[in-house]
Amino acid sequence: MTMTVLPVRTAHVRAVTCTPHTMEFTLMGIRLGENQYGKAEVRLVHIDRGTDVHRIKDVNVTSQLRGDLETVHTLGDNSTCLPTDTQKNTVYAKAREWGGVGAIEDFALRLARHFVDEHPYVHGARQEVHEYSWERITTSRGPHDHAFSRRGAETRTTVVTKSGAEEWVLSGFEGLTVLKSTGSEFRGYPKTRYTTLSETDDRILATDVTARWRYVGVDHDFDDLYASVRALCLEAFAETHSLALQQTLYQMGKAVLEAHRQVAEIRFSMPNNHHFLVDLSPFGLDNPNEVFFAADRPYGRIEAAVERDDAPDPGDAWRSVPGFV
Repeated sequence: MTMTVLPVRTAHVRAVTCTPHTMEFTLMGIRLGENQYGKAEVRLVHIDRGTDVHRIKDVNVTSQLRGDLETVHTLGDNSTCLPTDTQKNTVYAKAREWGGVGAIEDFALRLARHFVDEHPYVHGARQEVHEYSWERITTSRGPHDHAFSRRGAETRTTVVTKSGAEEWVLSGFEGLTVLKSTGSEFRGYPKTRYTTLSETDDRILATDVTARWRYVGVDHDFDDLYASVRALCLEAFAETHSLALQQTLYQMGKAVLEAHRQVAEIRFSMPNNHHFLVDLSPFGLDNPNEVFFAADRPYGRIEAAVERDDAPDPGDAWRSVPGFV
C-alpha cells in the first residue's frame, strides 16, 4: 500500500458562525506571513596585530535573512534555507578576508550585500551589530601596547537592512549613563488626588540614553559621524537647563539634525533615573540637597523621535527594530 502526499501551499479551515437560529460555515484561508531567520549574537573579537601596538574590535553580530522561505515553513523543504550555522561562519570568515571589522556600519553593509548578492534565494538581509569599547590600560610607562580594560556598559550599535537593491543604515548607542547634579527642575504639571510628587526647581537629572539615528544614503564616514553625534548629544544634555527630560531629549535631537544633513531622524529612549532627597530630620540633621536615595524602579521612561520635515521615506529601515529603538 502506498500513500501519496500532495504539497499544500495554503490551508483552508471551515470556521463556524453560530446564532440562536442558524449555523453558517465559511471557508477561511491560512497563509505564511512576514518572516525572517538567522543566527543571533555571534560574538566576534578581532585583534589587529599589524604593529606592536595592537587594536581590538569586540562585536556582537545578529544576522537575519528574508527570501524564498515559504516551503521551508509549510513543507519542511530546506532547499532555500541557508543554515544559520553558515551565517555564523560567514561572519568569522569575512572578518579575516576583509582584514578586520572596521566601522560596524560598513561591516554590516558588506555582510548584507554578501548574503543577498551571492545567494539568489535570499532577497533581503538585516544585520545588527553591537560594539563593545575597550581602552588601553595605563601603566607607569604609559598606555600599554596589548593590555586593555572594558569601558563601562555603553555599546555602539547599527542595524543595516537590505531589500533587493535598496539599503538603509541605522546607527546608535545604548547604555550611555549621564547625570546632572543641578540645572534641572520639574514644575507646573497637572495635580490630581493621586499626586504626591512635590515640585522642584533643583533636582538631579540622570538617565541611560539609548539612541538610534537613520542616515540619508549609505556612503558616509561612519566612525567620524558616530563620534560627532555622540558628542553633540552629551553637550546638549550638559548645556540645556532642563525643565523636563522631554525638553532635554528634544534639544539633543535638534543639535544632531542641525549639525548633520546626513541624518534624517534620531530616536531616543531615556529612563528618568529618579534620585529622591533623604529625610534626615529623624537624626537631627538637615539635608541641603546633598544626600539622595537612587531608586532603580519604578522609573519614568521618555521616548520620542526628532525628525526633519524633508527626510526621505524610511522604507524598511525600522522594520524589525522594536519600539522606538
